[in-house]
Amino acid sequence: MAEKPEAADHEYPPLRGGRLFWMTVAIAISSFMEILDMTIVNVSVPSISGSLGVSNSEGTWAISSYMLAAAVMQPLTGWIGRRFGEVRTFVTSICLFMLFSALCGLATSMNMLVAARLIQGFVSGPMMSVAQAILLRNYPIERRGMAIALWAMVLIIAPIFGPIIGGWITDNLSWPWLFYINLPVGAVSAGASWMLLRHRESKKVRQPIDAVGLALLVVAWVACSSCWTTAMKRTGSTRRRSWLRPWRPW
Repeated sequence: MAEKPEAADHEYPPLRGGRLFWMTVAIAISSFMEILDMTIVNVSVPSISGSLGVSNSEGTWAISSYMLAAAVMQPLTGWIGRRFGEVRTFVTSICLFMLFSALCGLATSMNMLVAARLIQGFVSGPMMSVAQAILLRNYPIERRGMAIALWAMVLIIAPIFGPIIGGWITDNLSWPWLFYINLPVGAVSAGASWMLLRHRESKKVRQPIDAVGLALLVVAWVACSSCWTTAMKRTGSTRRRSWLRPWRPW
């Protein structure tokens, strides 16, 4: 059975004026940063693979590992937010995201990059869902629909800009800067969020975690990811053979 809350649930009045505006900006840029990282690496896989001395198919794990870890963490977001507080969870997630972004940029091997991306995905998992909860809790009731619409607009735009920004950075700078750009953006978002929301923390509740369900989720996602990767490799090799067959003299 769940234990009693550590503290009473505090109902804070909604933010207004400049504080509401800057909170919206801080949450929007953190969500933009997280979604951007799902697509910014796509067009840079050949450059990353060549720099680290691996094949392009191995280089795609820099994408898959991040998305896999983020998906596994999504169901845990509610438990983490209630256990440690939404504001603390959100700011900590951004700070850890910045740390592992820096490690991704410093990676000297594919194994190091995949490991850093995997943990980056884990720590970014709670960021988006907690951001939505913070928005709803701090906006006036009559403007919550507008807040979610603005937040959803950011989620739609970010994947579009990912390949564009990624290609430009790879051509004009180098692939580690795909990850280094998260540092100033994350610092602004984390600093603004903490200054505005540190006294508006949600209640903390001790609840047991569904360990069996989490384990089954991890196994299912790893199995699906492995099947998808294997299928893509076989499809790619089949297509290459079908294109080359008519030109072979034997």
